[in-house]
Amino acid sequence: MIIFGIDPGIAIVGYGVLEYTGNKFKVLDYGAVITEPKDSFPIRLKLVYEGLTELLEKYKPDAVAIEELFFNKNVKTAITVGQARGVQMLAAVNKGIDLYEYTPLQVKQGVVGYGRAEKKQVQEMVKLILNLKKVPKPDDVADALAVAICHAHSGSFRDSFKVK
Repeated sequence: MIIFGIDPGIAIVGYGVLEYTGNKFKVLDYGAVITEPKDSFPIRLKLVYEGLTELLEKYKPDAVAIEELFFNKNVKTAITVGQARGVQMLAAVNKGIDLYEYTPLQVKQGVVGYGRAEKKQVQEMVKLILNLKKVPKPDDVADALAVAICHAHSGSFRDSFKVK
């Protein structure tokens, strides 16, 4: 199964592409779609959509896993990232790929085994599980790989997280 993980955002959209077969991971790619603040918001949304669409066409994943948003401070940022997340979900749906979403707590449980784990612990586990030489940067990339790992580890409960 090829899993495409997304850490949603507008300035930096982290992605990670994993092949998961028989409890073994193979890293196919990871990185970020980056937009510049000097561009208008609609143009940034377009760049995110086109960037993800190109990646989805290249890797043809069986599933796209995306992190749910969690904000408790800045409402304006939450709305902006929410709009960007919608575009990211649309890219998957337009390609006919099943879409799953996980809360940050579920991602931490799926990767570290503890829902209140620190960000650094999650990043180290991503490095360890995927046998990487160092933690992927920026943080959004490691987060996207964590979402993909979480989806792989969701096993028979996977359909509970399918976006309906």
